[in-house]
Amino acid sequence: ILLPVILTLIVALLTVCWQVLRAAWADPVRSLRYE
Repeated sequence: ILLPVILTLIVALLTVCWQVLRAAWADPVRSLRYE
């Protein structure tokens, strides 16, 4: 039962990290301003 939950969390975290990194690379000034 735990395995699908763990996999879902990992995928969600990777997706969020990818979006943040892509946004930072695309426009670092804007991303720093929002922090």
